[in-house]
Amino acid sequence: QVQLVESGGGLVQPGGSLRLSCAASGFTFSNYGMNWYRQAPGKERELVAGITSSGGSTNYADSVKGRFTISRDNAKNTVYLQMNSLKPEDTAVYYCNGRLLQYDYWGQGTQVTVSS
Repeated sequence: QVQLVESGGGLVQPGGSLRLSCAASGFTFSNYGMNWYRQAPGKERELVAGITSSGGSTNYADSVKGRFTISRDNAKNTVYLQMNSLKPEDTAVYYCNGRLLQYDYWGQGTQVTVSS
């Protein structure tokens, strides 16, 4: 049974930091590209960051470049999103995604709220 379980969300003040984690099981994690998406109220889901199966290449949305860092630990079947200098516009539900060819897996999401 495939599972992606996100954790680490919460309420943080502007300028603060959070680290999201996504623990994967039920598939060969090291073969999959992993991504973080987010969806704010009333908006479409958007890609925040992605990382290749080996971790050798990453990509970011322009809105988070220089502030967010995606990483993975294939020994722990976990992908991370380090979020620094958070802004109110980063408020959203953050989703973990694993993708390989026609296989596309999603977590349930974790809420991140940036507010004073």
